[in-house]
Amino acid sequence: MRSFAVAIVPEGDFFIARCPELGVTSQGKTIAEVEANIREAIELYVESFGLDDVPETPVKPLWTTVEIA
Repeated sequence: MRSFAVAIVPEGDFFIARCPELGVTSQGKTIAEVEANIREAIELYVESFGLDDVPETPVKPLWTTVEIA
């Protein structure tokens, strides 16, 4: 069992999910749909490319905001 960091952001009428560790992106109309889609995309990535080049230490993302004038 492996865990991957996933960021989900709204974009227009969709939600976009990105897994920065694998460079995988997916979309969905709802949070539940985008979560299912990114899970499937990650599973397909692992089936196709394996995890040999992915560090076993999970990424612990730090999210912040930056204000600009």
